[in-house]
Amino acid sequence: MIAVDQITKLIVKLNMELREEIRVIDDFFKIHFIENKGAAFGLTVANIFNSFGGNMSEETSKLILSIFSIIAVVFIGYFLYKLADHRSPLPYFVALIFGGALGNIIDRTFYGVWFASINEYEGGLFHGRVVDMFYFDIWYGTLPNWIPFIGGELYSLWPIFNVADAAISVGIVTILIFQGKFCKMDAAARKADPSSSSPASSEDAKKPEENSGSATIASEHT
Repeated sequence: MIAVDQITKLIVKLNMELREEIRVIDDFFKIHFIENKGAAFGLTVANIFNSFGGNMSEETSKLILSIFSIIAVVFIGYFLYKLADHRSPLPYFVALIFGGALGNIIDRTFYGVWFASINEYEGGLFHGRVVDMFYFDIWYGTLPNWIPFIGGELYSLWPIFNVADAAISVGIVTILIFQGKFCKMDAAARKADPSSSSPASSEDAKKPEENSGSATIASEHT
């Protein structure tokens, strides 16, 4: 997932001008090159903080977002490690989230350094921007001012996204919908395969054998 994400980003980054657009399916689906300085829907930490009367610079905002993303992906990676023996598709969807998050972290961490000579912004380590390109032109316009954080801004109904964003979305939605089924699949698989049981279960499995042995000894004495 990380490889596919980075390859598509590098193709766009190195071969298209910022805001250049290639129509794939008429006006409905396009490749539209933008660089996202924030998180989902273009939100930044500065947008949120300043809406409450604060005064945070965009540079500080990008640094906070990059560091927070790295911390989050470490926790996701640890969770994925703990799921290594889970007997359901759950680890694969957690891996999608992990790979997608790591793909975007690479942009935020290194793109400000790797592409400093061609960037249209002042970058640096942890100050890069995420490359987005997939655009479904369902609706585009100015959002009402009463919407928190992003009111009054120009937005598309379906945000411009990349492979990493798609992987994260698919992973999260699938887990939310099927988490109960995944847990049942894991429980059923472990029940069918006693060797995968926990140590406590193994101890319990020994008890009938011990009881059987005691019964045999008792019958011999009788």
